[in-house]
Amino acid sequence: MTKSLRMVVAICFVISLALVTPVLVVYAAATEYFGEDLGLGESTRLTSWPNAAAAEAEFLSHLAGIGTEDFESFSGGTTAPLSVDFGAAGNATIYGDGNIADLPSGASSGRYPISGDKYWEASQTFYIEFSQPIAAFGFYATDIGDFSGQVVVELVNGGNRTYTIPNTIGGLGGAVLFYGIIEDDPALQFTRVNFGNTAAGTDYFGFDDFTIGTLEQIMPSVGGSAYPTNKLLLVLPWIGLAAIVGATSLLVLRRRRVQS
Repeated sequence: MTKSLRMVVAICFVISLALVTPVLVVYAAATEYFGEDLGLGESTRLTSWPNAAAAEAEFLSHLAGIGTEDFESFSGGTTAPLSVDFGAAGNATIYGDGNIADLPSGASSGRYPISGDKYWEASQTFYIEFSQPIAAFGFYATDIGDFSGQVVVELVNGGNRTYTIPNTIGGLGGAVLFYGIIEDDPALQFTRVNFGNTAAGTDYFGFDDFTIGTLEQIMPSVGGSAYPTNKLLLVLPWIGLAAIVGATSLLVLRRRRVQS
């Protein structure tokens, strides 16, 4: 056996072993995204919110094909239950406290929409149930903390996890924040998000631009480029198979040259 032939056989053996070896996937802890821009008072709507927008941009950079609800299709005053469509990420229903507020300009006691004219306003507990398990959830909120309240988010199913958003306490009204969370462990996907308020009934909050994503829509960094985790695992065996075919073709070509 020639040296080149031994090399081709060795390459084929290594690739074949890789194809039949189980792939160990290590999942990181849930990643949180948070940004806050302080308010200027109850009657003032901020014209920009760079910190919150930066947090949202970072959150969205890890997702593809997600759905966002901005409440513009609903009439002002609409209450729960409220059915919303997140496109490829599925449908959801909002239950509990709250209603659609319609505010084209200005601020209503510090609260206002982030996009368009409408947003969801609540001071008590409400929750969102999803039609399928999701792995990413994010939203904007306004006027959080001026009456000492904090939003408490609980992810339900796959082991309940509770997160208290670290917003400023006792600041001026009209603040804007973005909060998002991505959970890439399939066992920890969730089907419901509970919203709590540490100052329920006293501190009113405005919510807008709810964004959700499924596990398939998470885009981890792979060699400097984004690619869905589950799709990458499906492609790897085909890459290996292509390498084997290529090595075999090279071997056949070498033999033909020797025989000629």
